[in-house]
Amino acid sequence: METTVLNTPIATPQERTGQRYRTVLFLLCFISCALGGTVSTLMAVYLPVVTTDLQVGVSFKVGSDVSAYINAMFIFGWALGGFSWGVISDKFGRKKALLLAIAFYGLFTLATGLAPTWGVVVLSRFLSGFGVGGVLVVSFTLLNEVWPARSRAIYTGILSIAFPVGIFSAGLLNYTVASWRAGFLIGLVPLILALLGIWFVHESDKWLAYRLQNHQSAPPLTTLFSGAHRSALLRGSLTFGAMLIGLWAIFSWLPTWVQSLIATDAPQERGLSMMFLGIGGLSGGFLSGWLIRFLGLRQSLVLCFGVCTVLSFVLFKTNLIFTPIIYAEIMVLALFFGLSQGVLSVYIPQLFPTGIRSTATGFCFNIGRLFTASAVLLVGILVSKLGGYGNAIFLFSLVFLIGLLVVLFLQDKRELTLNT
Repeated sequence: METTVLNTPIATPQERTGQRYRTVLFLLCFISCALGGTVSTLMAVYLPVVTTDLQVGVSFKVGSDVSAYINAMFIFGWALGGFSWGVISDKFGRKKALLLAIAFYGLFTLATGLAPTWGVVVLSRFLSGFGVGGVLVVSFTLLNEVWPARSRAIYTGILSIAFPVGIFSAGLLNYTVASWRAGFLIGLVPLILALLGIWFVHESDKWLAYRLQNHQSAPPLTTLFSGAHRSALLRGSLTFGAMLIGLWAIFSWLPTWVQSLIATDAPQERGLSMMFLGIGGLSGGFLSGWLIRFLGLRQSLVLCFGVCTVLSFVLFKTNLIFTPIIYAEIMVLALFFGLSQGVLSVYIPQLFPTGIRSTATGFCFNIGRLFTASAVLLVGILVSKLGGYGNAIFLFSLVFLIGLLVVLFLQDKRELTLNT
């Protein structure tokens, strides 16, 4: 028997599809994804303070090792959560999954701030990541099902910039709130948001219709890995994973590469490089919906992967000394990073039918994340063997070429539509 928690109040189809309701839903999804970005980065900005506070009687090396575990466990929690909440969403509904995932990361963000020991911090960060991963999957799935096709790509693109907005907010929070325990009280906000969502968020009509017609259907996981969807799952995973791995390899090592081009310490050049990277990424995400309208999904993906491939070569293979032109090259590359995130956030969910859409989206969004950490680590290991950071980063940026080849040769054009 199905539980009624989070199902009330019942809304008419008109209320669920009206512009006022869609605006409220979009704001809730945007704020919850932005807070997810804040929570994701909060430990990084407060880490020196946390280390000082909890490292009583512990050597610096042990403290550094634990810090690494904290960051790694958050990423693993994120990947596991993205997949798990996708399954929950397809089985029990978009509304329940979204609101529970928001509450989940809010609760364990609070628990992080109250943690008395390193062990509790590590566990709380893992569970916070588990909730954040779910929000990023279910919010995009729900928005794709609720929003009208004519403007869906535009609003999905705007939603894709919420996470980096949250990253910026983490820095602002650290600037204004000195105490790390007080900073983690930000977890109260998603908890309040989840409670308000019980009254303001309604279930997806597409999911309700699917459940009514397929109440005895196979579990989402069984259907997902069936022969009928295996090809789409492979294409979705390769396209999103290729962009994710390349993006993080560049993002993680860009400041170090910039420094390697300059003989003296260059904090200004490193800082400006990251600022241009952020500006380009935010601009690209915001504009991605209009790009899809102008070119269509397939052509937009070809453009994004093609430009990222070419710009990676230009940036890392033609710059032997630092010049201001590097800033422009970084911003253009980041612009297409941002465009790709918006385009892929529209593309991936529509590859799959309603019954497995959230499960499949969670899988495609997160399977590459398991390889991303390895890619970031290997760049550092391969630097000396490949003759510098530029060569090592460029090697991993060739993954963009894989994404481009997948889009060019492994697509079924019938899937590339905004009308479903």
